[in-house]
Amino acid sequence: MKNHQNDTGCTALTQAVFPGITLIRLSVHAQEGHLENLCRTSTEALEIFHCREGRMELNIGGDFCYVSPGDLLIARAAKISPLVCFPLRHYHGLIVRVDIQQAPHCLSSILRDVNVQPQVIAERFCGSQDSYIARCNPSFEHIFSEMYAIPDAVKEGFAKIKVLELMLFLSVFDTQVTQAGHRGLSPAQVHLAKSVATYQLQHMGERYTLNQVATIFGVSRTCIKNSFKAVYGVSFYSFIKAGKMESAAYMLEHTDKPIVEIAGEHGYENSSKFANAFRSVKGISPGAYRQQNQKTYEAGKTRAHAYAVFG
Repeated sequence: MKNHQNDTGCTALTQAVFPGITLIRLSVHAQEGHLENLCRTSTEALEIFHCREGRMELNIGGDFCYVSPGDLLIARAAKISPLVCFPLRHYHGLIVRVDIQQAPHCLSSILRDVNVQPQVIAERFCGSQDSYIARCNPSFEHIFSEMYAIPDAVKEGFAKIKVLELMLFLSVFDTQVTQAGHRGLSPAQVHLAKSVATYQLQHMGERYTLNQVATIFGVSRTCIKNSFKAVYGVSFYSFIKAGKMESAAYMLEHTDKPIVEIAGEHGYENSSKFANAFRSVKGISPGAYRQQNQKTYEAGKTRAHAYAVFG
């Protein structure tokens, strides 16, 4: 088992399960990362993604696809751009990578009666299209949920069982069950959503309506609404509010500014409305949040003062 970690906030724990079959536990706290850094040794591979938390953006064959909690996505590695983005700046999930050239021709060579051929699985899901996605389906959720909580003492053996179970399940999975919402986004749609998000977060002191933003960018209200939802998985207003509250939380923790001043800097003239918005996102009032985190801030100031005095 190998732990791949870099200074961009991406951690990948890789485990060779069978010859040519690798299980990767991915934890990300960054805006982007590279799949090439996750032990991708061949583009002749099938990659099976499952999202537990966050959101992943993949460029597959020129179209942008998004994986949300509970989603299963299957694609050929050769079709996936190495650069992967994480719109919410965090992601936890699994990747099962099956190298078609190195994996056993049939998994019955590993366990009797598991008559599953990786090449057939690849053709089944990606024969006539670049990728396949099933949105949050209970029929496969139990397989992945157990893969996230494997006890260390039995990690290697348990992973083998779960990967075989997954491959066996995929061999009989009804591919007509759901591909709802799989239509990829064009680069122009993605660029629009990200440009709007950047603009809004750079103008936190303003309170723009969706109509006003649409006018600024010269597109329709519906265009922004749909693109934003597709990229970030939440509504325009929910995303902006969450971004403002994260910024406000940072100020509460790392500055001595009065709460009313912080509220104003984030577009709230009424501190009561700011408190309600903050509580809806963080689950706690601004004052209580500052009180809980003030010790960390004060300790940091004390250390900085001591360093300044004593060098």
